[in-house]
Amino acid sequence: MRIALDEAAAAAAAGEVPVGAVVTRGDEMVAVTRNRMRGAVDPTAHAEMEALREAGRVLGTSRLDECDLWVSLEPCAMCAAAIGFARIRRLYFAAPDPKGGAVLHGPRIYSQPTCHHAPEVMSGIGEEEAAEQLRAFFRERRG
Repeated sequence: MRIALDEAAAAAAAGEVPVGAVVTRGDEMVAVTRNRMRGAVDPTAHAEMEALREAGRVLGTSRLDECDLWVSLEPCAMCAAAIGFARIRRLYFAAPDPKGGAVLHGPRIYSQPTCHHAPEVMSGIGEEEAAEQLRAFFRERRG
């Protein structure tokens, strides 16, 4: 999670919402990414989506069933669905997102009967640091 939190800080420094993500397979880091929506001019360039794309490229497969995803914020509905489609084994996230999250909040994607694959989910790892990164980012923007 440390690396995902560092990526989130780098995203904030680049003017992006501070979210970072890492895909691991065993002890190997397969992808290390951050939010790039503004820089890429792409509304789907969330840290998780970038991580899944990069992991797929690196491993040469869309099935990431031996991989774990570490992300600094609870995934939104788009990202949660993509994580399921990628067959991620475990999802670890730091801060919950009551407003935009879709794992523990909102639509709770993995508990829906239409969900084909639900990763094992663990939350709260690095929660305070991730939450403070987000608060500081938006506090600075709102003045």
